[in-house]
Amino acid sequence: MIQADVAAIVDAARRNGVVHMLCVSVDLESAPELLRLAENFECISASVGVHPNTRDREEPGVTRLQTLAMHPDVIAIGETGLDYFRSHGDLKWQQDRFRTHIRAARAARKPLIIHSREARADVIRILEEEGAADVGGIMHCFVDDWDTARRAMDLNFLISFSGIVTFRNAVDLQEIARKIPLDRMLIETDAPYLAPVPHRGKENQPAWVRHVADQIASLRNTTTECVATATTGNFFRLFPGVA
Repeated sequence: MIQADVAAIVDAARRNGVVHMLCVSVDLESAPELLRLAENFECISASVGVHPNTRDREEPGVTRLQTLAMHPDVIAIGETGLDYFRSHGDLKWQQDRFRTHIRAARAARKPLIIHSREARADVIRILEEEGAADVGGIMHCFVDDWDTARRAMDLNFLISFSGIVTFRNAVDLQEIARKIPLDRMLIETDAPYLAPVPHRGKENQPAWVRHVADQIASLRNTTTECVATATTGNFFRLFPGVA
C-alpha cells in the first residue's frame, strides 16, 4: 500500500473520531514495514508476533520477539493464540508458539493480543499455565462464550468486539456485548476483514469502527459517545506509554 493511500485511510479514521490505531503483526517478515508505518504516523502503534495459522515463515523465539518489542512504537506482543478452525491435525506446534509469545510478553512487559477460534478451553488453560495475567492484554475479535470472556477478564484481558457484533445472526455475541463491563471492553475493525454493517462485504477500514460503537451503544441503551469514551480510556490504560 502506497503512502498516499495510508494517509487517506488515517485521515478518514481521524475524521470519524479515531484517535489512535494499533496495527497488529501476523508474521515477522512484514515487521519492518509495520514499524515504518508506526514511525511515520504518530497515531499508529504496532505489535510484533506470528499469527497462529501462519506457516512456512520465520518461527518466533522469545529473544527475537523481545528484541523487536524494544522498538518504541511496539506496544504489544501478538497476534498470537490458537486456531483449531483453520489448522488441523497435531497442533502442538501451535500451542508451543503460543507459549513462546506469552513468555516473550512477560519478558518484555508488554500486553498480549490473543486470537482464539474453536480453541477456547486450550487458550484459557495456556494463558493460566504461562502466567499471562502478569501482562494481560486483549482478546482480539472476540467470538467465544460468556464463560470464556469472564475467565479472560479474570486474567486481566480486555474483550474486544469487531464488526461481527453488527451482524444480524450474531445474537449470542450481542448478548455478551450487553454484559461486558464498559471498563473491560475495546472495539476494533480487524481491517481489512469483517467490515461492519452497513459496509459488510467490503474491504474494512479503521474509520468504520464507529459502526461497532454505534451497535454496542444501541445494545446497551446508551450513546455512541459513552462507548467511545470508555473504550478509548481502556486502550490508554492498557497502553499507558501511548497517551
